[in-house]
Amino acid sequence: MYIELKDISKSIRKTEVLSNINLRLESGKVYGLKGKNGCGKTMLMRVICGLIKPTNGTVDYNGVVLWRDIDVPKSIGALIENPSFIPGYTGYENLELLSSIKGKTSEEEICDVMIKVGLEPYDKRKYRKYSLGMKQKLGIACAVMGEPEVIVLDEPINAIDEAGVELVRELLEELKKKDKLIIIACHDADEMNVLADEVIQMEKGHII
Repeated sequence: MYIELKDISKSIRKTEVLSNINLRLESGKVYGLKGKNGCGKTMLMRVICGLIKPTNGTVDYNGVVLWRDIDVPKSIGALIENPSFIPGYTGYENLELLSSIKGKTSEEEICDVMIKVGLEPYDKRKYRKYSLGMKQKLGIACAVMGEPEVIVLDEPINAIDEAGVELVRELLEELKKKDKLIIIACHDADEMNVLADEVIQMEKGHII
């Protein structure tokens, strides 16, 4: 599958956050968005996920246009900015609840995805007791749960230790081999070069 962005612009209070973005992304690859804070990476991810409608332009999912043919992408998982879950539930219980809403992820699959990001499925600690790294891992698990066709991860390795980073690398490689289309943003330039097949440099709302 592919995602094609055509002439995407987004303005907020007369300030242009994205400017004339033209981009084609294809499955089986990891795309990295690179740039300084405020360059438009997160806004671009929000537009791709259907969370924010652009001021101008179109987002085409395999011939289906967002906000014209559909309101949200059919098969997408995302972690954008800080993950948010129910504080009084365990990690597993949070994923189980979300799975019941989607209605397509088994108990075995939830356990499997948690293990892949370095979490113990039957850890009785509540989410409020999780470290920042554990919260980030749960956010990644939530995004990839059910193996959506498109996966969008904003700073996926933030606050994660080296062992966890290695697990994330392995998970992304596995998903890429399954022909998923993966988009990540990462401040660590060296890690970006390891994780991404193609790096897209952004500056002041433009792709440069």
